[in-house]
Amino acid sequence: MTEQKIFTVTEINLLTKEVLENTFSSIWVQGEISNFKTAVSGHMYFDLKDEESTISSVMFKGYGKYLDTKLENGLFVTVSANMSVYTKQGRYQLVVTSIKPHSKGDLYLKFEKLKQKLKDKGYFDEDRKKPLPKYPKRIGVVTSLKGAAIRDILTILKQRYPNLEVIIAHASVQGNNAKYEIADAIANLNAYRPKADALLVGRGGGSIEDLWPFNEEIVARAIFKSKIPVISCVGHETDFTISDFTADFRAPTPSAAAQVIVKNQKEVTETIYLLEKRLLQSLEIIYQKLKTNTEQFLRSYVFKNPDILWQSKSQTCDKIYDDLLASFENKLKTVTEKTNLLTGKLKTLNPTNVLKRGYSVVKFKDKVINSSDSLQKKDIINVELYKGSLIAEVTDKD
Repeated sequence: MTEQKIFTVTEINLLTKEVLENTFSSIWVQGEISNFKTAVSGHMYFDLKDEESTISSVMFKGYGKYLDTKLENGLFVTVSANMSVYTKQGRYQLVVTSIKPHSKGDLYLKFEKLKQKLKDKGYFDEDRKKPLPKYPKRIGVVTSLKGAAIRDILTILKQRYPNLEVIIAHASVQGNNAKYEIADAIANLNAYRPKADALLVGRGGGSIEDLWPFNEEIVARAIFKSKIPVISCVGHETDFTISDFTADFRAPTPSAAAQVIVKNQKEVTETIYLLEKRLLQSLEIIYQKLKTNTEQFLRSYVFKNPDILWQSKSQTCDKIYDDLLASFENKLKTVTEKTNLLTGKLKTLNPTNVLKRGYSVVKFKDKVINSSDSLQKKDIINVELYKGSLIAEVTDKD
């Protein structure tokens, strides 16, 4: 076996440096300056950042002396640079040779201010974003008929799904009136019938000034109010606008938006074929299972002798009936015996029966007398007998 090459850390950094310098030479990069400082040597060090990433940058004194603008944090710039590696730390960086400020940073500051304002209003909340349709039949496009974006979109849509209906709402995508035309186009497509399933809103690449209509509040508001899902597709992959944050989905380019919104017809056809095949296989499995179960049922003892299903239940019903009848008879017997016993007691205690044996009840002024002390001579008393009653006068008492 051949001996494997073992690199030193320095060798790796030098090789990386060589690859980066040969691959990324004379490139243009756009971003905001942060962490800016000037060293004693006169070299300027800073980070160049966008919304998601940061890259270290250096502008050596020899190039810096030609600058017309004072560099400072927050300045939005486009730099011409070469990619390189600071080998001592293994950190890749941009070696900047020239810098072009953008409108003295005012646009970028305006961008950040509006972005924060709309974020506070909930324009960027994920829970309000609408899902994109899986299989749209009709697409609305808001862009300029004169730009390359509409040609790219239509070409891709035709390649991927020729039967798709496309409604184009022309709008200027740069200039003073562009923001109004874009907002109106979005509103008009929402009112148009038959309604589109999704809207593509954007344009091709350009400078921050060219893309600025898509950073206007009126456009963001139109996207926010849209009842139709909106895909923002403004500029190149590295460009971000307020429309991108407000839209339901952000595509890096108009072409990418066209690829996102519709499936390839060939792929859809193949998917349908596979689903159909799987459905038929599932139906075949279900059929065979039902067939087997039916055959087993036909061979079963119960199917040949269906009476067995009710015979045992009929016997159970008879048993329950007999048990209920016996229980009722026992209960009736017990109740009858108790009734007879109570009737005998009532007869024994009946005062009429006592009078029948020769006793009587003496009353004076409707009050039963049970002591001679309660009467005086010549009192008129009532004597109740078993049959009839007597009125008598007391002549003596003992």
